[in-house]
Amino acid sequence: MTYGSEHMGFGKMFLLNLGLLITVAYLVNVIYKYAFTKISFKINYFLSLALFIFAGWVCMKFGFQLNKDVIFDLRVVPLIIASGVYMQPLALMVIGVGIGLARLTFGVNDAAIAGLINLSILGVVCAGLSIWMRRSNYRLIVKGAITIGIVNILNTINIAVFGVLPMKKYMLEIVPVTFPLTLVLSVVFALILWDFQIERRQTLELKYANELLRKQTEELRTAKIVLEERANQLALASQYKSEFLANMSHELRTPLNGIINLAQIISESEGGDEAANGDDTPNYGTIIYKSGQDLLKLINDILDLSKVEAGRLEVVQEDVVIAEMAQMLDMHFEHAADRKNVAFEIRIEEGLPCTILSDAQRIGQILRNLLSNAFKFTEKGQVKLEIRKTGASDMMQGEWIVFAVTDTGIGIPEDKHTTIFEAFRQADGSISRKYGGTGLGLPISRDLARLLGGFIRLQSKVGLGSTFSLYLPLTSEMKEQGTREIDPIKTDTVALGSHS
Repeated sequence: MTYGSEHMGFGKMFLLNLGLLITVAYLVNVIYKYAFTKISFKINYFLSLALFIFAGWVCMKFGFQLNKDVIFDLRVVPLIIASGVYMQPLALMVIGVGIGLARLTFGVNDAAIAGLINLSILGVVCAGLSIWMRRSNYRLIVKGAITIGIVNILNTINIAVFGVLPMKKYMLEIVPVTFPLTLVLSVVFALILWDFQIERRQTLELKYANELLRKQTEELRTAKIVLEERANQLALASQYKSEFLANMSHELRTPLNGIINLAQIISESEGGDEAANGDDTPNYGTIIYKSGQDLLKLINDILDLSKVEAGRLEVVQEDVVIAEMAQMLDMHFEHAADRKNVAFEIRIEEGLPCTILSDAQRIGQILRNLLSNAFKFTEKGQVKLEIRKTGASDMMQGEWIVFAVTDTGIGIPEDKHTTIFEAFRQADGSISRKYGGTGLGLPISRDLARLLGGFIRLQSKVGLGSTFSLYLPLTSEMKEQGTREIDPIKTDTVALGSHS
């Protein structure tokens, strides 16, 4: 065989090897897509090792046979590719030894033994290169180029040392042809396989993302169903509770009113008898009467709160005379102010309309709650009710009337301005023990204010007293909008807070 024909033979066979490797890679990709994903991981792993060894055997089967014993081919290429695929060094050594043993299937001779030694050494080297690639910070393309170069150079040296051809002939006649071809075709196949890998990786990532999205969607759907069922159960239970309490209004109040009336009669009778006899024994009728009044107020508060929650509390729109409202409140709290020796003042701003369209009963209920709190928590100083229109300092749009209740009492910590509007909550647990009360006054007042189209705003500091302002709309447009356009939390005050 002439030197020129050898060159042509190397080129044709190496290109044939490359085509076969591409075909094998494509078939493996198809088989993996439709078969490997359905089998266990261990079987999948061992089959992949066998495929790399098979690819090396195919290269030798269709390699360039220099003589009856010596075969030149691209059997190192599958080993190079495997070094970038497997993270376990042992797998690369198995592939190297496996391809070397596959060489023995074409005949056991000195050339075959040299091929086994060569591939075994390359397997160990590729295992070391795999460890280096995992720990190195170089780009993948740089690590791949270094690996291809090292394996091809070492392959050439091994053949020169362990091969059966004379070293001079091999180095001067064969290496100048086989080394560039092997190097270039290794790079070409690596790039082709890399493109395959990118496409397969994208497909797998998309499949994984779709599966994950499907599972998350299913979990969200299940969680939504469970939450909806629980929400419906809670809403139904709350509705039953609210309707029960709202319907119990007559049943609770009727016997209690009878007890209170009888206690009042007994109290009046005891008062006359004790005055006549000069007896200082406890006035039990008075105690029963006062306890009954307290219980009735508590029941009324609970029923009002339940009616609001059940949506059964009606608001009656009528003309409310502001002066009459102020006079009634003055008469109601006059004795409380005298008893506690606290100054009580009501101021009505000039220019206010004589009447406003709202519910007089609910306005009175809110203001009585606010004034009761003010007197309860004020030991000295004054309590003041100011009725005015909103000004520039209120930072409000539209026309509003303000009923501001100011006291010089104990004040409220800023971190409690929202908590105290929750039912049965106090600014401090000790307050209920010292001052009494259930914590229902302000939640009811807040809900009533909303029903009237307004809201309650709080300004308070500990030790400096508090100001509770009831804002009610003066125009029907503002009444319809209610509090949807109001965000008093963003001002220097806190909405819907008090120290009930």
